[in-house]
Amino acid sequence: MPCYPVRYLKVTLIIGLLVAVLVICLYEGTLFVPSDVALANLTMQGYIPAWNRALQYPLFIFFALAIAWTTIDIPRNSLKAVVAAGALLQLVSMVWVLRLFSIFFSPFPSLVAIALSFAAGIMYSRSEVGSRKRVMRQILGDRVSTKTFYALLNSSEPLNLEGERRDISVLVCEIFNHDELEAALTAPDYVALTNSFRRNAADFLVERGGYLDECDGESLRVVFGAPLANPDHARDACEAALALTERLDEVNAECHGVWKQMFDFRIGVNSGEMVIAAYGSNRLGTFSVAGEPVEFARRLCRANLIYGSRILLSTNSFQASESAIEVRPMELIQRYEDGGREEIYELLALKDVLSFEDLERRDLFWQGVIYYREQLWDDALGMFHSARSSSGADGPVEFYIRRIEQLRAGTPALDWSNSRL
Repeated sequence: MPCYPVRYLKVTLIIGLLVAVLVICLYEGTLFVPSDVALANLTMQGYIPAWNRALQYPLFIFFALAIAWTTIDIPRNSLKAVVAAGALLQLVSMVWVLRLFSIFFSPFPSLVAIALSFAAGIMYSRSEVGSRKRVMRQILGDRVSTKTFYALLNSSEPLNLEGERRDISVLVCEIFNHDELEAALTAPDYVALTNSFRRNAADFLVERGGYLDECDGESLRVVFGAPLANPDHARDACEAALALTERLDEVNAECHGVWKQMFDFRIGVNSGEMVIAAYGSNRLGTFSVAGEPVEFARRLCRANLIYGSRILLSTNSFQASESAIEVRPMELIQRYEDGGREEIYELLALKDVLSFEDLERRDLFWQGVIYYREQLWDDALGMFHSARSSSGADGPVEFYIRRIEQLRAGTPALDWSNSRL
């Protein structure tokens, strides 16, 4: 995928070559002779009818292409005019500089090339296709990678900023120990630590093809599958979530070395049909997504605190990326008030990455969940105890052991619900 404006390069070549051919016809037709004579008399020189013709051609061809390119590519009209005016000033200066060496220089072919290329470039840049880069820069800014930006710019599909429904994936990553960090650190150190989270997480996900929809001091939200369509958005979001945990673990190690503090981050991924559009006003507008699936991704992120997990997936995200990832079931939850129950999953790793021991523990956990749902408490506890890791605490395993013990003791277990998160 080219990381340069292919569309604008093609238009530049078309405009530049057409202008160059026209100027050549005018030049060979001696249409510039009267102007040359007048200029020679003005500069007090004798008129030299043919001044180094071999150099005139590359000069006005260069200006035709260069002005066409800058006029099309530069987003601001004022900068376009500055570049064109600068080229004109250079030509006028050449006339007087070369006069000092008794050389007559005719600027008129190049002046015409500049004027025609500038006019054609302005007309194209005001069209819907020609203004695409300016509109994209205004709406998207640096929220997408350079690769994604130019893929959108070069796409033959028109930009739909008025709103459309599309299946996409949303990844939410949030810090949950802000109060502790704020109490333990000075204000500058607190800002520096949270900025390390924002900078590393945002840049990392954007470079993996995501669109940075929101980013504040506590969380960020990244979209996969919009604005650039991607049929593998769910798989890419899951792979990015796993890679992000590794990256943020490295950042946490660095933060601990500097401030003796680390941020507690969790991730939620959800896929589904959402509304994508350019929202806002002339003062503050941006491309964004809306819909219940967006909010559900945030709720999945917060639900990690209940289970002790790090990454939770919705059913849609799991089903769309099942062939590429390893998961274990977490719980059947009531997502909609008037709907059925939906499975959510903990994302463990990519396919073919887990060790034999990890796969065995995953299967034991899975069987434990089945026994739990059948209310076979003894069998479920046996499976969960067997699924415990020897290398450290396993939040979801401990969650189910604790919940079964509560149910056995007659203590009602708190259910995960939309009203709580």
